[in-house]
Amino acid sequence: MSLLPILNFSPQQVAGVCETLEESGDIERLGRFLWSLPVAPAACEALNKNESVLRARAIVAFHTGNYRELYHILENHKFTKESHAKLQALWLEAHYQEAEKLRGRPLGPVDKYRVRKKFPLPRTIWDGEQKTHCFKERTRHLLREWYLQDPYPNPSKKRELAQATGLTPTQVGNWFKNRRQRDRAAAAKNRQSSSPRPRASHRQPGRNRNSRVTGTGGVCALQGREPGGSGAAAGRGRLAEREGCPGKGRSKAAPQRLLRSLQGLGLLGLSAANYRGGTGEKGRKRGREMHGDSPAGDAKQLPP
Repeated sequence: MSLLPILNFSPQQVAGVCETLEESGDIERLGRFLWSLPVAPAACEALNKNESVLRARAIVAFHTGNYRELYHILENHKFTKESHAKLQALWLEAHYQEAEKLRGRPLGPVDKYRVRKKFPLPRTIWDGEQKTHCFKERTRHLLREWYLQDPYPNPSKKRELAQATGLTPTQVGNWFKNRRQRDRAAAAKNRQSSSPRPRASHRQPGRNRNSRVTGTGGVCALQGREPGGSGAAAGRGRLAEREGCPGKGRSKAAPQRLLRSLQGLGLLGLSAANYRGGTGEKGRKRGREMHGDSPAGDAKQLPP
């Protein structure tokens, strides 16, 4: 039976080696070093309390695809704020990869949002501060203060602000660009809402608002308010009676007057016999018998 290698390193020395290999990015060598650590109960207890060793184990578990071990380490050990950003990225990326493998396709922004909602960050790697649009509220507050002082920061100010917020200069520049765009859009919307809009007119040119045109038998008559009348209804009645239109106030002689007016203007080629006797041969005959007209009475006009 082969024995596991035993190295006489103190917990502080092991932590220093883990930090050096982590910074170098040599994950394979870091995994071999962690495997070579002593397995004695006393030594394991000391190493399990060291944050650098726990962080190194979490990184190795992520790169080897052992996500259960990664989740166990992150959920059961409290980490300091300096390690939160890297461990949060490991937590989210592990859940993203599991979701992609389960669905068989890459995740979109909406899919990643749903994964984050389903698997929130554990409090061991999160200080509890809410994030809005991937930025913490404290970071957004600092960015807003700088924006009120200077909406167009130069590269040196962007680097200074990036160092103060923990962002990159590119992220700072993008935030300022998006904020300026939102402010311009809001200002344009306010100007549009404050300016008075001209009221659209639906009246047709040359039409009186108090009048309307109706027709009967192809003859159109104007019904409207009579100037100087007491009311619209009375005015329309008197005008209809005078013009011979169907409607209120129509007298029995109104159709005859209308017929004479149209015949006088040459707009209607009917005689009184045709109008009173009806249409057709029987109507014309009955009209001639009533008025004693000759067979040529179709051309006879009514007396004025």
